[in-house]
Amino acid sequence: MTKEVEKHRSGGLRVVDGVALVAVGVVGVLVAFWVLGSVAGLVWSVVKLALLVALVAGVLWLLFRRRS
Repeated sequence: MTKEVEKHRSGGLRVVDGVALVAVGVVGVLVAFWVLGSVAGLVWSVVKLALLVALVAGVLWLLFRRRS
């Protein structure tokens, strides 16, 4: 009974593994920027709405204050 020993292949990534790693990294960065952009857009919309409501409330307050 003999044991055949396989030669150890050189370590490291294969080319396909490296390409897959870079592709996953690029897709991850694009998704992260898309999500952050969406969140920032939503926050900016809420800020604009709050400013608009505050402006309308201020104008109405000034108008009703003058009439009294």
